[in-house]
Amino acid sequence: MISTELLIAFLASTAGAATPLVVASMGELVTERSGVLNLGMEGMMLVGAVVGFGVTLGTGQMWLGLLAAIAAGMLMSLIFGFLVLTLQTNQVATGLALTLFGLGLSAFMGRGLVGQTVEPMPHLHFPLLSDVPFVGPLLFRFDAMVYGSVLLVVLIGWMLARTHIGLVIRAVGESPHSAHAIGYPVIGLRYGTVLFGGAMAGLGGAYLSLALTPMWVEGMTAGRGWIALAQVVFATWKPRGVMVGAYLFGGVTVLQFHGQGMGLDIPSEFLSMLPYLATIVVLVIICRNPQTILLNKPMSLGQNFKPD
Repeated sequence: MISTELLIAFLASTAGAATPLVVASMGELVTERSGVLNLGMEGMMLVGAVVGFGVTLGTGQMWLGLLAAIAAGMLMSLIFGFLVLTLQTNQVATGLALTLFGLGLSAFMGRGLVGQTVEPMPHLHFPLLSDVPFVGPLLFRFDAMVYGSVLLVVLIGWMLARTHIGLVIRAVGESPHSAHAIGYPVIGLRYGTVLFGGAMAGLGGAYLSLALTPMWVEGMTAGRGWIALAQVVFATWKPRGVMVGAYLFGGVTVLQFHGQGMGLDIPSEFLSMLPYLATIVVLVIICRNPQTILLNKPMSLGQNFKPD
């Protein structure tokens, strides 16, 4: 029998584990909606994690660490954008190179930070609401980024569906040549979405080192950048689908830590591989139907565009 306390702990931990995935995936979703495929998420998240942690540790100001992580992610994405948008290199190869670069750079930058810790991101307290039994700890005792990630999904969904800039982003992703022909700055807009994706990747990485596990460990993203990429496909390029996928994978991730307490007699090695196994299974199921996977996929995704 699962106790109420254990259930609350599991659900609350799921929200925390899902937050970096939501933030990073929403950045990648906007980038891909403009027709650019950036496979460098893992590298950008790692650089964001180490820079955010290092700045927070050095200054004692977490908000400076978060801003630094955003800037680091944007700088990494700017390198990617210059290569694929200006020099017209292959997007897949460049993204993979960016991930390898981020892995090495973060390990180098974090050599002197291993073993040190910072105060974790504080949880918000809502008078009266936070003290309501069951509902309080389940909904009203999280840090600001958990709530911010939910707001991010709502805002991006509204932006893509209801605003002029959102419609232009989608138009560029569907047919950059047509968008260019009627006067839209395709390259400039794609630069903007690539920078936004990098900013969200850096912020998602910083959440790992400042809130989820407030310390720096080499390779601490542990494949979350790749899961974030998979979630965009799982969501069929819809913001609300990203939220569902992130919490699904977050729950599977947390299960490996709470499984024994819940009475699951399953080897820890199997529980550790569950998030990645779930990612593969979900993608296989979705890709069985080509019509489903292509339903909202931008037609120019991964294709370079050179203005005439």
